[in-house]
Amino acid sequence: TDIEVISLVDAKKIPAYQLEKAVQNEERGVTIRRKLLGRSSTSVDNAFDNIPYKNYDYSKITGACCENVVGYIPVPVGVVGPLNLDGKHYQVPMATTEGCLVASTSRGCRALSNGVRSRVVGDGMTRGPVVRFPSAMRASEATLWLQEDANFKKLKESFDGSSRFARLEKVSCRIAGRYLFIRFVAKTGDAMGMNMISKGTEVALNTLQNNFQEMEILSLSGNFCTDKKPAAVNWIEGRGKSVVAEAIVPAYIVHNVLKTSTAALVELNIAKNLVGSAVAGSIGGYNAHAANIVAAIFIATGQDTAQCVGSSNCITLMEPWGIDGQDLFISCTMPSIEVGTIGGGTVLPPQSACLSMLGLQGPNAEEPGKNARDLARVVCGTVLAGELSLMSALAAGHLVRSHLKHNRSSTNVDASLRTVATSPAAFSSRNNHSSLFIKPNGAELIPKILTSHHTNNHFNQETLSLRNVSIGCNKIVPPSIPNLDEAGLVPNMGVLEVPTSMSVPIPTKSMDLLSVPTECKQF
Repeated sequence: TDIEVISLVDAKKIPAYQLEKAVQNEERGVTIRRKLLGRSSTSVDNAFDNIPYKNYDYSKITGACCENVVGYIPVPVGVVGPLNLDGKHYQVPMATTEGCLVASTSRGCRALSNGVRSRVVGDGMTRGPVVRFPSAMRASEATLWLQEDANFKKLKESFDGSSRFARLEKVSCRIAGRYLFIRFVAKTGDAMGMNMISKGTEVALNTLQNNFQEMEILSLSGNFCTDKKPAAVNWIEGRGKSVVAEAIVPAYIVHNVLKTSTAALVELNIAKNLVGSAVAGSIGGYNAHAANIVAAIFIATGQDTAQCVGSSNCITLMEPWGIDGQDLFISCTMPSIEVGTIGGGTVLPPQSACLSMLGLQGPNAEEPGKNARDLARVVCGTVLAGELSLMSALAAGHLVRSHLKHNRSSTNVDASLRTVATSPAAFSSRNNHSSLFIKPNGAELIPKILTSHHTNNHFNQETLSLRNVSIGCNKIVPPSIPNLDEAGLVPNMGVLEVPTSMSVPIPTKSMDLLSVPTECKQF
């Protein structure tokens, strides 16, 4: 019985971590472990009420993915897409608890409907052991030895012989006194490859030690890899898959879908992603939120989530494009995406299903390594979509609004922010910067600045009045101007915004034509 098994654990006859093996039933082993741990604390026992454990295939994780298992954590999975990447349309699974992330990235995919182009420019997982010599001179001799082509060939033969797929590409060395750090770079097929390259590195070090018998192998990992830590070496030299993706976004999409302008995006990208990241002393963080997308795809597809540290290295660049400079060129360069489609968490059924959604589950029989490279391209392309959408929201000032809508329960929003404005409002503008103010009853004027980089005279009147306007919905549609379908009230903020990038002439100093459909009169 379960009670008898618990007694055997208490008597040290059965290790608690081997319950599944002892009872020869994974789910029963998990059940007994929950009972065992629940005795230690009421808070632990109560916590188990909300940690599911039944109807899960534990055979996939036993001895592979996790130990001392007490259940599993369900994470919401959203789908982004279609992402038009290199002529193929992907529905990209993203597991996250951050509201707005999937919605925003989906908007980015919609803005990239003309397509994203990508290329894998580097492929090599790394392992960087540290060894020690009796003197710095001897360490330097080993460095020179490793630079000889004939000696590298010896290392490669021993390394490649350790696996069907691991293929040593190069080694690089750094000396620090008597210490020598050797960075092995190898292709690892469709696996992310850390276990594979570790095995090959161990064999290669034995070959090196045959020529330098006084060499001490201190650690198979000397942090020169570098794995799961911020490091300039990954940013400069690359690790895993090095990928670049690019797209051209037409001006009409920038205006109508992203609600901003190319000039505003380019200016913001320089200020935030380049100058701001430099001021912060960032290593590989020249982007808006690449880690958001990387982490969500990693969780969904069973990648090693700790490798988000290096895999989210990214520089996002934007430039004006086209004859008049109104189109947008955007690129994301990611030198160290560490992914695989076999091994690790990819064997778990839900994660395997997410890879199948992408058409990238398991190994590629015809071209080993292609599935992992394609997954890296999907990651980079999706990051580009996420970067485009978030930067557009920041440029247009929509970030807080979207998070209030998608990332916060409406019951938590202060009721005072839901005031329905029925009083007159004033519209004023100066040069190319237009501000529209709505004054709720008894409240301060709340400005919403909308910037247009187009020179026009459509909004140069000093003062315009809005008469008898009832505002109480998310959309305010001027029926007399049918092409203006994106005017709207910022939710819960009492601010009416009109995109000045659209050519909407106002013929008089009266805006009596602006009306609200009856179905929008109330929240």
